[in-house]
Amino acid sequence: MKHTNKPNIAILFGGYSSEYGVSLSSASTVIRNLNHEKYNPILIGISKYGDWFYYTGSADDIQNDTWQISTYCTPAVIAPNRSRNLLIFKETGIETIRLDAALPILHGRNGEDGTVQGILELAGIPIAGCGVLSSALCMDKDRAHKMAGLANVRVPRSLVLFSDTAIDEAYTFAANVGFPLYVKPVKAGSSYGISRIETEKELTPAISNAFQYDNEVILEENIDGFEVGCAILGSDELITGEVDEIELSDGFFDYTEKYTLKSSAIHVPARIDIEKQKEIKEAAKRIYKILGCSGFARVDMFLTPEGEIVFNEVNTIPGFTEHSRYPGMMKAAGLSFTEILEKIIEQAVTI
Repeated sequence: MKHTNKPNIAILFGGYSSEYGVSLSSASTVIRNLNHEKYNPILIGISKYGDWFYYTGSADDIQNDTWQISTYCTPAVIAPNRSRNLLIFKETGIETIRLDAALPILHGRNGEDGTVQGILELAGIPIAGCGVLSSALCMDKDRAHKMAGLANVRVPRSLVLFSDTAIDEAYTFAANVGFPLYVKPVKAGSSYGISRIETEKELTPAISNAFQYDNEVILEENIDGFEVGCAILGSDELITGEVDEIELSDGFFDYTEKYTLKSSAIHVPARIDIEKQKEIKEAAKRIYKILGCSGFARVDMFLTPEGEIVFNEVNTIPGFTEHSRYPGMMKAAGLSFTEILEKIIEQAVTI
């Protein structure tokens, strides 16, 4: 298949992940906002079952999860050699498309955790976004916290449970730290499997629930205050979006709240003074570099009533819908959705 004079940019969507649906919403928005005059999008859809397809249909069908129609889907894989080729398995034979860069819009496991990044790096395809190590580290709440803690960034007190950990350890930790307490899968996104518990009797069910999403579970102390975020773009010279703030009326920013804002609100810029915003941006950039991030990511932190910044997590592929936090923060800093994508992709294409 001929290479056009526009760079071929693979956009990967879907995924063998509990966040498959979130990816479809993000990817369809990315495709609509991409500058098609400048880039030739090569759409690679991954089904819920992990099957890969070269997709030639519309963004609307991705959004509606009706994209898996044989007319538009042809089985495909990325060649693991350094050819940078997408292999498309047509009835008439194998066709190839050479990829100039890849933008994975995959959330959660098997997409945001370094696995897909490994395939791309093996194939020599430049990644628009974080690589293998930073993706894997940031997906792992425990190890990301340990790395940040070694760099003197404050992190919540925590305890990691394995399948063979005595439940007594969890109760001892809870007694020492106090309630409320958070119980989370170590490696999961979009708040899947996370519980905020107020009493000791909720502890065991919450741990059981979290173990459905991962083989390691982390217990974390509650941090008084509210959550703030910082969108970052770049690898060497970093661009930050405006700091945002999550206002909650109750509970925590769980899956439902993230995607409906039913009883919460996001304020961009955050309702805090300029100096504190600058401090948050600097802390976010420091965490971003500590964890080896590149391309783009969203760093989430807590701001305590005393004004202390506490690290929460890094999303290496944050939500990319029109209403998502990352584009919202960048828009407040003067970048349109199309400009954000252009800057993300250019970093990879010029490698």
